[in-house]
Amino acid sequence: MTTAVDAASGEEQLVVFDLAAEAYGVDIGAVREIIRMQDITKVPGAPSVVEGIINLRGNVIPVVDLRRRFGLEVVDRDKDNRIVVVDIGGQDIGVVVDAVNEVLRIASDSVEPPSSVITTADSVYLLGIVKLEGRLVILLDIEKVLTENEKASLTGAAVANAHVEAAD
Repeated sequence: MTTAVDAASGEEQLVVFDLAAEAYGVDIGAVREIIRMQDITKVPGAPSVVEGIINLRGNVIPVVDLRRRFGLEVVDRDKDNRIVVVDIGGQDIGVVVDAVNEVLRIASDSVEPPSSVITTADSVYLLGIVKLEGRLVILLDIEKVLTENEKASLTGAAVANAHVEAAD
């Protein structure tokens, strides 16, 4: 993962968001923008983690529900939910989170590698745990949150739907 590290100070900047009462962080360099929830168009045949697609200023963006991706309970949305638009493999993808809390500067040495007790072959997206005063933030490699098959199907769904919308 390429991180927005200030080489002189050994700091990284993270966008921190909530998901099922836990704090997660992603490198700010991968985040394009953070938007309020909006209507999401369902796409038939999309992978189960895909909520659908949105039209963001004329661009069709696939949207992934991170609760589903991580096997967490799916709950009703509220006013705090956000879509974090991130760059995954050169494609903008929206990820639904419970709330976005802050942009945080952390010292690179405050990141502990994930314990082998909590990681599996399916958790390659876990970069580490950020230790802060009184709390922990789970650091994600957003590039690895989706499998290669999921990324490919998202690209196909977005392109197919863009052609349909253009024909209307």
